[in-house]
Amino acid sequence: MPRVAVPCFVAIAVAKAPLAIAVRPSGERWAVANDAEGVGTLGEQWRALHPTLLVLEATGGLARTAPAAVATAGLPVVVVTPRPARDVARATGPLAKTDAVEARALAHCTDGIRPTPRPLPAAQPQALCALLGRRPPLLTRRTAEQHCLAGTSGRLQTDRAAHLPWLHARLAMLDNALETVLRGSPL
Repeated sequence: MPRVAVPCFVAIAVAKAPLAIAVRPSGERWAVANDAEGVGTLGEQWRALHPTLLVLEATGGLARTAPAAVATAGLPVVVVTPRPARDVARATGPLAKTDAVEARALAHCTDGIRPTPRPLPAAQPQALCALLGRRPPLLTRRTAEQHCLAGTSGRLQTDRAAHLPWLHARLAMLDNALETVLRGSPL
């Protein structure tokens, strides 16, 4: 008798610091940092799971990097509003508002609703990869400048302090461009 593949749903609750991940039906759960490095580590784990669908909750500006990385990896992804997961959590019992509970509820909700994945048009993965690739060097540079600022004085401190607003502005522009590409995509 042929073996029937069991659907695997991965839900990601997006928060400022961690990304809480829950897998259904296996029940696996873990968390990673909501940054380029944390999201980068997930690609191999997701591919090993062979997910039927990855679902991320849309939480404003916090849900930029993760869906872009998932979509550019060619994995089936849908970004949904957090309300259905909260309603499922409320209906099934867990009332604590934690990212792990929210991810588990989102996976449960996805298993029941099974939203349709929306692939990116051919040109969009390249645009998202370019934006995602530019972000880590800017973040690293900004962090380095902020750390060095405290240990310098005089002219060098003024020069470093003048560079920080430029870095903040570039990161804001990059985040806006990333959000514009994501909002204009089928995700």
